[in-house]
Amino acid sequence: MKTLARCTLLALAFATALPAIAQDAPMTDHGKSVNGKPLASPAATAEATLDGKTITIKYNSPRMRGRKIMGDLVPYGKEWRTGANPATILITPVDLKIGDLTVPAGTYTLFTLPSAGEWQFIVSKKTGEWGIPYPAGSDFGRTPMMKRELSSPLEDMTIAFEHTEGNKTQLHVKWETTDVYVPVVAQ
Repeated sequence: MKTLARCTLLALAFATALPAIAQDAPMTDHGKSVNGKPLASPAATAEATLDGKTITIKYNSPRMRGRKIMGDLVPYGKEWRTGANPATILITPVDLKIGDLTVPAGTYTLFTLPSAGEWQFIVSKKTGEWGIPYPAGSDFGRTPMMKRELSSPLEDMTIAFEHTEGNKTQLHVKWETTDVYVPVVAQ
């Protein structure tokens, strides 16, 4: 009888708490949380038009907020979702050459593999995930990124296309004092 009473109390407590938990759970659409409050890492978009076709990256932009980023919050030697909250998404209507990787038109999830030296840019075939854990075994491919130091710390992580001309651009990921980038060419 005591066991039945305990189970009933636990079920009642869980049923009462579930709506409150659900209200605080963020959505996976790069927008606002379910309760309407802005996410701590707001949604952002990077776009480039290559030969008349728009390439889009949707991500959430985390902030430094006084934290050490590279090698700490973003650990070296471990795949990173390259943003916050939902996984970062690449949508391309045209085949791309990203570094030495040929990527067919489609939708992909982007990750990076940070290190103190050379970074790797990762294109994943798996889409629709939250961003963690990293979907091992779903890589479409990886390519090296170039790296340079920024002259002053950047508070907001940004993904941007720079030096866009014709069918070529560079995809940059910048945060703290790190700028890593890879060339992108529409095929």
